[in-house]
Amino acid sequence: MKRLIMAAAGTALALLLGGCATTYRSDVTTFHQWPAQMEDKTFVFEVPPPVDDTLEWRSYQELVRGELARLGFRDANGATPALTVGMRFTTTDIPVRVLEPVMSPFYHPMPRFGYGYRGFHRRYWGGWYSPFYDPFWGPYPAYQVSVEHQYRRELQVSIKQASDAKRLFDVTVHNTSRELSTPEVMPALVKSAFAGFPGVSGTARRVEVKLEEKKG
Repeated sequence: MKRLIMAAAGTALALLLGGCATTYRSDVTTFHQWPAQMEDKTFVFEVPPPVDDTLEWRSYQELVRGELARLGFRDANGATPALTVGMRFTTTDIPVRVLEPVMSPFYHPMPRFGYGYRGFHRRYWGGWYSPFYDPFWGPYPAYQVSVEHQYRRELQVSIKQASDAKRLFDVTVHNTSRELSTPEVMPALVKSAFAGFPGVSGTARRVEVKLEEKKG
């Protein structure tokens, strides 16, 4: 018993020290014509339109750069690159109306009388409601309407040959969650884009990525 208690305490301590992890689930679709052998993996990023060339975009570019480095790609650093990498992302706010039942404080259920109705609730005589009908006694609760926001994010990454712009790899990542902050989600989307690179062409799959929550 002492060993069990000590093991449980150790597990709890490890969780506290290690922090919590959040799991992000994304739908990933990949198309590619990746060569079996590629010796030169130097690359440069395509220059985005001026309106898209923001500090946010550049921060996500660094995430993509990190994943490419993990897979053996190298920044051309001013030399002639073999590949060009394109990236774009969008975030769409999708408001969803939510109906929640609210029971009236004056509602008191009554015993049944006869069949097919509850007491005198909503008795229907000749096209008119019974004079005994009281809306506070009705068996149906009222509803309050609220709005929840879902955020749909899309990340697209493409890799082309620099010499002739031939496409070698296209991946699209979709994720929908209630997380407001795109910077919190983007690391998971980038990791999902390159999971199992280059993957099976022409297939859609669900990818799960766990990220440790940042400590404040």
